Amino acid sequence: MKRIVPIVLAVALFMENMDSTVIATSLATIARDIGTSPIALKLALTSYYVALAVFIPISGRMADRFGAKTVFRLAIGVFVLGSLACALAHSLEAFVAARFLQGMGGAMMTPVGRLLLVRAVPKSDLVSAMAWFTIPALIGPLVGPPIGGAIATYADWRWIFIINLPIGIAGILLATKFLPFVEKIPGITFDWKGFGLSGLACAGVVFGLSVVSLPALPPVFGLAMVVVGAVAAFAYIRHAARHERPVVELRLLRIETLRAAIVGGAIFRVGSGAVPFLFPLMLQLGFGYTPLESGIISAVSIGGAMMMKFLARPILRRFGFRATLIGTGLLGGFLMGTIAFYRPETPIAVLVVLLLIGGFFRSLFFTSINTLAFADVPSNRAGDATSMLAAFQQVSVATGVAMAGGILEIGMVLGGTDLPTLADFSAAFLIVGVVTMLAALAFIRLPRLAGAEVSGQRVPAE
Repeated sequence: MKRIVPIVLAVALFMENMDSTVIATSLATIARDIGTSPIALKLALTSYYVALAVFIPISGRMADRFGAKTVFRLAIGVFVLGSLACALAHSLEAFVAARFLQGMGGAMMTPVGRLLLVRAVPKSDLVSAMAWFTIPALIGPLVGPPIGGAIATYADWRWIFIINLPIGIAGILLATKFLPFVEKIPGITFDWKGFGLSGLACAGVVFGLSVVSLPALPPVFGLAMVVVGAVAAFAYIRHAARHERPVVELRLLRIETLRAAIVGGAIFRVGSGAVPFLFPLMLQLGFGYTPLESGIISAVSIGGAMMMKFLARPILRRFGFRATLIGTGLLGGFLMGTIAFYRPETPIAVLVVLLLIGGFFRSLFFTSINTLAFADVPSNRAGDATSMLAAFQQVSVATGVAMAGGILEIGMVLGGTDLPTLADFSAAFLIVGVVTMLAALAFIRLPRLAGAEVSGQRVPAE
């Protein structure tokens, strides 16, 4: 029974992590079927990430106010409804709206699931329970691209989303039977004004950047959305400074280690967030690979990420956060940029090695910043820091997808083609690599022993 709670919660985490990666290898197939461009389908990816960014900050307070078990089951239900809507979509607009609905459910599932785990499992069993809970986070991205590619190659792409229905229903039933009841917390209040302003800021800026170059809409429409988002962001900053408990607590940015982790992580994720969108499309449109072949190759980088799990602790203990993050930021961006020079005649083994090494350094970077972020945060503010970190992460990934799509669209316009060429993808990977390397700048001014208590880095005796 000790393991049943994390396993039940892991059902939802697996479904979300698999779904967030499964679509990338199927974009070209979905685009052909609903009559749109694969590049225009970046809106389906960005809409999902924007929904995560908008709703993650309120997930904890929703769980406290209405009950974590109730909110968790409701989140799975919303995610399943979004999956069904994706399967029934026959236009770009309907598909984008369905992905946003999915994101609303996904935004609640993982944070509330983690909260349930912490409150339901004794502290003596928490490490073991958390290990069971996080396994799907590794397995989902590993099996997602090949599964999505196989379905897109040999079956109707709509099955990618239909398979979520029985998994989600099973998750709701298991949660109802096995998850313990967690008491509501009285006196919880919501910052509805801040929620509205922050949501408008995220959606306006990211969606504006995504649609500014779409041929179906005039550029002024995208620019107007960016302006509205920027104004909302400015208004939120003023609101958060006056509100006692804003939905995203910006005052925590005064903590140097948290600020560096958020800024550096945001820049790095803009670059790395573009790769799952760019890479499968490059293999399919530029190299002629099937969705299944591109999915199998895309999953290789997860192998590097898994290897890192065994080496993160000794690396951080030896080099500390500053040196590790500067090094992984530069190497991670450099390895992304090298994909620009890969050609059909290049041995596949070369690409596999690049992906394995790149996956290792990207995972080490993310593990490091996710740990550094909480090195100096007071325990009673950890919840606020978690919400802010998660929101910035999702906005950054969505911005990366928008940026990558914009680069490809510019190349198509300049080349007078309907689909991006291999040269367009090369340009995109070079730019993405440079942007990613800029993340190292955020850590240069950190003290050499920043976060030493957490990393285990040896502190010289005075």
